[in-house]
Amino acid sequence: MSTDGTVNTATAPGARRPDPEPVAAAEPRTVRPEQRAGQRRRRRRSRLANTLALLFCAVMAFPVYWMLLTALRPANEIRRNPPRLWPSGLTLENFRRAMESETFWSSVRASALVGVGTVLVSLVIGVLAAYAVARYAFLGRRVFVLAILSIQMIPLAGLIIPLYLLLSDAGLTDSLTGVVLTYLVFMLPFTVWLLRGFVVAVPAELEEAAMVDGCTRAGAFRRVLLPLLAPGLVATSVYSLVQAWNEYVLAYVLLSSDEKQTVSIWLVSFQTTFGTDYGGLMAGATLTALPVVVFFLIVQRRVANGLAAGAVKG
Repeated sequence: MSTDGTVNTATAPGARRPDPEPVAAAEPRTVRPEQRAGQRRRRRRSRLANTLALLFCAVMAFPVYWMLLTALRPANEIRRNPPRLWPSGLTLENFRRAMESETFWSSVRASALVGVGTVLVSLVIGVLAAYAVARYAFLGRRVFVLAILSIQMIPLAGLIIPLYLLLSDAGLTDSLTGVVLTYLVFMLPFTVWLLRGFVVAVPAELEEAAMVDGCTRAGAFRRVLLPLLAPGLVATSVYSLVQAWNEYVLAYVLLSSDEKQTVSIWLVSFQTTFGTDYGGLMAGATLTALPVVVFFLIVQRRVANGLAAGAVKG
């Protein structure tokens, strides 16, 4: 009811409300010819980029495919001319011969000891050195960082003879310990440089807060910093393991006993004076790459996160 006593029929109970005014339909958006041309160009560029990416992946993956194919081929098809992209039959005979060779398991054991030893020692020393470089201001810190980078530029061939003479004087030739120490010369600089970026990315206030709550410097390092460095530790361990597992030149020069030779040297045993056993060689190469591939698949997510985080600051 309005102020003058009349009843407003629009709001009275039971009264029929007036129909709402029809809403005008939105006019279709007109796309200009130049916009259509731009969309077509973007789609063409996207298709071209995807095609090039697929071709690049195919080229990079073809050697791996051919290695697996040769490892599974029967002996009478390996030297077939012209070769087939897919054999008429598959066999595991090459893998059986490779695994039943005399020095296969001893080579796997030697490579595992060298790889694990190199990874553990490089991580322990590298994380402490990276923490010191990132957190403490000491005389010669910039020179130390520059020396780390300079070591990476020294070619491996220029250090083989000096390293061999040093290990010979120390009685560490033909020793897995000597090989691990030699690998550390090349692994530690990269480990320190990579982990330094991770330590810098962690705010120092977190450690200071832990020390205010009663932690010591070592306790704050162990309880606060190390868990945050997990992605960097995983990424560094993968790099060190791959390098130590696949290295050939230093292991060939330093190791002479058959039972101490690594898998990279064991692969050379398929090349004899009578020719090359390509089936056994490719099967051995597949078995050699398998542990590293499995390890990488297990930790690939942490590796991707670690490399992305380590690239933020450094």
